[in-house]
Amino acid sequence: MDRGLYLAASGMLAEQVRQDQIANDLANASTPGYKADRTAQSAFGELMLSNRVTGQQVGSQSTAVQVDEIETDFSPQPARETGEPLDFAIVGEGFFAVQTDGGTRYTRNGQFTANAEGLLVTAQGDPVLGPGGQTIRVGAGGQVDPRRLGVVTLNNPRKDGDSLVAGTPGGGTRGQVRAGALETSGADAARSMVDMIASLRAFEAGQRVIQTIDESLGKAANTVGTLNG
Repeated sequence: MDRGLYLAASGMLAEQVRQDQIANDLANASTPGYKADRTAQSAFGELMLSNRVTGQQVGSQSTAVQVDEIETDFSPQPARETGEPLDFAIVGEGFFAVQTDGGTRYTRNGQFTANAEGLLVTAQGDPVLGPGGQTIRVGAGGQVDPRRLGVVTLNNPRKDGDSLVAGTPGGGTRGQVRAGALETSGADAARSMVDMIASLRAFEAGQRVIQTIDESLGKAANTVGTLNG
């Protein structure tokens, strides 16, 4: 089969992964503490081409492309005032610790609330933890002293869904908790739209290449079939 079909198809598959990543960024452009992703692509390798008669090398051709990795930008973003007593933002590095069914996880989304037991919890109902790993009870006035919230720095943080992050707690300078504010999303809607358009055009280009090769192979097959012995 024509190698060009494989090249075009691999490019389209890589762009599909990239489009899913961009769509997720767009969907979370207003999610507090969200961290944007970037998709990196790389070639599987290159096949050296040579003249079969003389053996002289005439160049190289990439055999295909693949998604190398999806990297997350965990850089802190500016905080915005909300005036809500149970909204918290970390100014600087670090994460809030929360207790989930799968163990301790971490988040930059400080849009918390109080559950029926009076505990400070996330939007998913996971209890927020203090510096010693204890749960935090909301005061009678519906407020929590920001100093009661634990801030943890992580080594090798990685996304774990629902604004949660997994990683290994480590040392380093920790940020300060700011009450009545939320960290803005790290996703830039305008940039994501531009990236989405570029990805769609690359995907469509792969479609046109496959269509052109298919038409060429069809013409070749018809021509061979009409030759007289």
